[in-house]
Amino acid sequence: MTLGSHHQEGNYVDGSPYSASTMTRPVSVDDWIEIEAQNSPNGSWLTMMSRVAAFHHKHAFASEENNGHDMGYRVALTVEELGEFAAAITKGKPDEEAAEELADLLILILGHSLAMKIDLESEFHRKMDRIMTRKARRGKLGIRVTEYTGDES
Repeated sequence: MTLGSHHQEGNYVDGSPYSASTMTRPVSVDDWIEIEAQNSPNGSWLTMMSRVAAFHHKHAFASEENNGHDMGYRVALTVEELGEFAAAITKGKPDEEAAEELADLLILILGHSLAMKIDLESEFHRKMDRIMTRKARRGKLGIRVTEYTGDES
């Protein structure tokens, strides 16, 4: 895949400016399947996304007939997998079973970004920059980091 480049400017979380040349980023199944990546763990975002894209391509998820990129359907699948993960935790199943369910969730989430044609890695970093500036709050069940203050009506 040939990636184009463009110039990007902005600010880091601390407000200091940055300026960098960045690459046009892959977002669709077709973009991602053109990237050669390893078929084994290597800590690479490219590997995970290209493998999920290959899975979507192999089963033609994007076709209208298969309905695999319909977000209503995908959300329902995510709820189903989240329930399986919750059951593995609450029923005290072996960590390997919980890990498999967590992997199912990750594969679905990465697939959501393909279905929506969004650059999830960039969105991840943008969100992390935002939440790193928030204060932690203690709720009824534990700590959380949120913009919610309890002051809204």
